[in-house]
Amino acid sequence: MTWEKELEELRRREALAEEMGGPDKVARQHGRGKMDARARLAALCDDGTFREIGKIAGKGSYDEDGNLESVLPAPFLFGKALVNGRPVVATADDFTIRGGAADAGISRKMVQAEKMAHELKLPIIRMIDGTGGGGSVKTLEQIGATYIPAVPGWGDVVTNLDTIPVVALALGPTAGLGAARVVASHYSVMVKGLSQIFAAGPAVVDGLGESYKGSTDHQQAKEDLGGSGIHTRNGVVDDEVASEAEAFARARHFLAFMPEHVGQLARRSNCTDPVHRREEDLLSLVPRDPKAVYSMRRCMEMVFDQGTVFEIGRMWGRACITALARLDGWPVAVLASDPSYLGGSWDAKSSEKVERFIKLADQFRLPIVHLVDNPGFMIGREAEMAGTIRYGVQAMNAVYKASVPLASVVLRRAYGIAGSAMSNAETYQYRFCWPSGDWGSLPIAGGLEVAYKSDLEAAEDPEAELAAIRARLDQVTSPFRSAERFNVEDIIDPRDTRPLLCEYAELAWRRLESEA
Repeated sequence: MTWEKELEELRRREALAEEMGGPDKVARQHGRGKMDARARLAALCDDGTFREIGKIAGKGSYDEDGNLESVLPAPFLFGKALVNGRPVVATADDFTIRGGAADAGISRKMVQAEKMAHELKLPIIRMIDGTGGGGSVKTLEQIGATYIPAVPGWGDVVTNLDTIPVVALALGPTAGLGAARVVASHYSVMVKGLSQIFAAGPAVVDGLGESYKGSTDHQQAKEDLGGSGIHTRNGVVDDEVASEAEAFARARHFLAFMPEHVGQLARRSNCTDPVHRREEDLLSLVPRDPKAVYSMRRCMEMVFDQGTVFEIGRMWGRACITALARLDGWPVAVLASDPSYLGGSWDAKSSEKVERFIKLADQFRLPIVHLVDNPGFMIGREAEMAGTIRYGVQAMNAVYKASVPLASVVLRRAYGIAGSAMSNAETYQYRFCWPSGDWGSLPIAGGLEVAYKSDLEAAEDPEAELAAIRARLDQVTSPFRSAERFNVEDIIDPRDTRPLLCEYAELAWRRLESEA
């Protein structure tokens, strides 16, 4: 006697699970320009590596004799897979079953996926499409009572944020718990025109009498309330992409920089870019006109291993660029002022972004490189109303609390409290300065008339006197005067930046490996 009969039933149940919400619902999903959950898992993971867990879980329907007639699968899929040849927990919501709502599913599946990730020290990737939690008004009627909400397994979500890399891809309309699962991550992506995120959707918002009145077109109403154009510019989500395929590629790329868990070090990659590459264009990158802008991203392309700069959060907190990159194959976290936005002055959002990114680098033990051209924290009434100084100090505190090595390169400006936030002055200053460096407690050009008011009033020719004062101060503010007093460690030829940072990366990783 064998168990072939039972295996036949298993295969039948597996086949039913693969039908998801049924042909009509799957076709409707595809008609919206969206991949189904199983296709997403296949596209995200290394070919043929996804092993599903709990595939046949769902709600079975039986005839009078107890024979199985059909199964409504749980609208949440998960399993073990490989991404870049390394093990992960991969999950996907199935929008074809009740719009991915958890009240149609089995909450233990989602809980087990999160537990599997941190207990086995595996990165987790969430592909979120739907509410993924809570219930509907009809559900409450079926239960016969209301309840104070609780999210099963949220403690595991919190634990994962402390222990493993967490990636979230919003691949459709996500509300309530679905939206929370997107945000509770280290790296998140939305697909333009396909993804929306909201605490509650347009119909609920309008139904509660709130001020929002969206378009009569349902899809446009969702975009107006919570599209990627909103949430990738306010910092709720890191990045916006044009397609699901691009979202999968960015998830894989992000994880390539990460260790598999806290306590493990990230991996060095093979590097074919010469360590001693010296870019001639760096010599003329910073203009002599102090008010002129230049491309910091171009600088990054010339300094870091070619093709390795992976920018995160490009559309928000734009005064500071945050990116992952490599130096001689070693992964590093990069902060870089962007003089083309607010002159590089950190506003509240830029400071918030810096704080979050520094904490990410410190948690996953990535050395930091800071390319500096910062005239200070943003000033003015709007900046004060946004609480800029609080967010700026929090960013500064993150820099001081970080325990990974940090190297800074001062390309031009470093003024005021923000200037002191560029590195931790109470540790060894692994720092280089370009000849274009300009620093101090405040920009001298902005305070000359006030500081020398009496001299200018007494002068026969105030304009000539002001020019003479400027000429004297130009000598005082020369970066070489600072170097004489060892207030800056080294002034370098900009073309030497890459070789010196590659040397730093090797030393930084030598230290990190000694601590592991």
